[in-house]
Amino acid sequence: MAHPIDVHVGKRIRHRRWMIGTTQQQLAEQVGIKFQQIQKYETGLNRVSASRLWDIANVLNVPISFFFEGIDHSVSDGDQTAMPSDILSDKEALELLRSYYSIPENQRRRLFDLARVLSDAA
Repeated sequence: MAHPIDVHVGKRIRHRRWMIGTTQQQLAEQVGIKFQQIQKYETGLNRVSASRLWDIANVLNVPISFFFEGIDHSVSDGDQTAMPSDILSDKEALELLRSYYSIPENQRRRLFDLARVLSDAA
């Protein structure tokens, strides 16, 4: 069974890779491994070593801490219920986020305000 920390780190790798529009194959080539290994990292099936995480962070242009954001310390004790629900594992939500950040900032702010008003009305 995969450790919850490994699963979380894998989800964060997938999230960042997807946000910048990189395939598993492209990431694997830049890191110097096979894409199947990226698949295993992203599912938490395999643990990412410190040096490999360093390489992945450099390719994805994020600090190492990015992969650990959102982890509750009780998760390390095996309490998986402490981990927040991961909306970023939903492909539609990721596509929406990617589209949102491709909008120019001034229009993005207006869209955000509209979404907030609509959600308040619901």
